[in-house]
Amino acid sequence: MKLQYMIVISIIFFLFSSAAEADTLPLLSKGQTVYVPAYSHIYIGNRETPYLLAVTLSIRNISPSTPIHITEVRYHDTQGNFLRHFIKDPMTLGPLSATRFIIHQSDKDGGSGASFIVLWEAKEKTNPPIIETVMIGTSSQQGISFTSRGEAILEKE
Repeated sequence: MKLQYMIVISIIFFLFSSAAEADTLPLLSKGQTVYVPAYSHIYIGNRETPYLLAVTLSIRNISPSTPIHITEVRYHDTQGNFLRHFIKDPMTLGPLSATRFIIHQSDKDGGSGASFIVLWEAKEKTNPPIIETVMIGTSSQQGISFTSRGEAILEKE
């Protein structure tokens, strides 16, 4: 009976250790559609006064060897309505390079629930880029800044 318990415990240990090890391996991709939250303003005070923010969309190719191609960068407002494209033609990000796109602090069009949709692809499977927004605003002696990370919503097949 002890031998059976030891076998069961060994199998369980093996399964959990294999699952934990798999979680540490980077997931590779040939491309994704990524949703990135952005906030062109947030609300402050009891009267919910809009506090305008500048937004920087940062796309960083974290692969040390494989270029990626950014094929689309779209900006949407709080209701999901398309506002504008940021690139006309695909752009290539070399290994370990980055690019950025800016929403100016005075641009209120996106609202508190704005978002970017970023499409990227690569010729071979590679590390997905880090895609995030950095929001910052200053007024008088008050300042605020925070970041938001993109989330892949569709994998390229």
